[in-house]
Amino acid sequence: MPKVGDFHEGLRANEFVLFIDGTESPGISKVSGLSEGELETIEQPDGVTGHVYKLAAAKVKFEPLTIERRVDGSPEDKRFRDWFWQTFKLNAPRQGGSAVRKNGMIIKRHFGDEVLKFAFYHAWVKSSKFTDLEAGSTGLFLQTIVLEHEGLERVE
Repeated sequence: MPKVGDFHEGLRANEFVLFIDGTESPGISKVSGLSEGELETIEQPDGVTGHVYKLAAAKVKFEPLTIERRVDGSPEDKRFRDWFWQTFKLNAPRQGGSAVRKNGMIIKRHFGDEVLKFAFYHAWVKSSKFTDLEAGSTGLFLQTIVLEHEGLERVE
């Protein structure tokens, strides 16, 4: 990172790109849920002293990723719609559910240079919703997609 005087300049949160199955997804305006995981805690009481010891469980949980994107009539609209339809298969006798999984990567940039990469694995669409329609509004029409996944990690 650039050094400014005696300190290193912090990264800005506004420059990133999302890839899903190796294809860049333009129009993404926000990604939240970048959690590297959380270990469950087991509390083990000591009957003699009354002290409660905390132990790390073997289970790691990951927050779902929430992606916000502009709906703009581009091929990306169809790509996300198709993934949603594959997952839910509305009006079909059998739904795809969590079997329709994709891998992805979020690349954080700083003034155009790659500085961090987050890879997520085996993600599926948990939900998709759109902003409210409101007469007289000047806001953009957005889609919010929640992805469940089996892991997110920083990669070199």
